[in-house]
Amino acid sequence: MYINSIEFTEEEKKHTLETFFQDGQLVKLPKKEKRKVIIFLELIKTFDENRIYSEKEVNEVIKAIHGDFATIRRYLIDFKLLERSTDGKEYWVNKSL
Repeated sequence: MYINSIEFTEEEKKHTLETFFQDGQLVKLPKKEKRKVIIFLELIKTFDENRIYSEKEVNEVIKAIHGDFATIRRYLIDFKLLERSTDGKEYWVNKSL
């Protein structure tokens, strides 16, 4: 899977999280893919992996961290961290990562 092919050190992770998060809020999205992966791997931790969410609930979880919930939701799906039903009504954490 794509996201698993991105490697980073603990130092890179720490630096990225310190740079892009302030007081629990994502202040901006990084441009580099590696940094995005670090950010989204951190964001997915805010979801309960044993729960099924509606789109509205997913948006609310993301809004608590960053205002652009649509972009973040899209990245979480593109990176296969979140999966969704074919009708887009149900979302869940991809446990296979």
